[in-house]
Amino acid sequence: MNATFYIPWSERAGKFYLRHTTEPMDERLRKHNSDHSGFTGKFRDWKLIYSENYLNKELAYARERQVKGWKSKKRIQLLIAGSEHPA
Repeated sequence: MNATFYIPWSERAGKFYLRHTTEPMDERLRKHNSDHSGFTGKFRDWKLIYSENYLNKELAYARERQVKGWKSKKRIQLLIAGSEHPA
């Protein structure tokens, strides 16, 4: 099953949200921007700014953990800026 590591951005929150999914990206973003009690539901202005496709969920999750492990907003910005295949 194909999976995606993706990074949406919320202007209101001033934050990136690093995640992975096997859902179609338009459906996943719709859920982030819906009125729900989770973190992303507080802001509802999420826009996809970066994504990477993987052959399976395990690889996408490994990439999510790797990038989260950087603990660096600047490094994430450099990843996005250097991307040849932005979202």
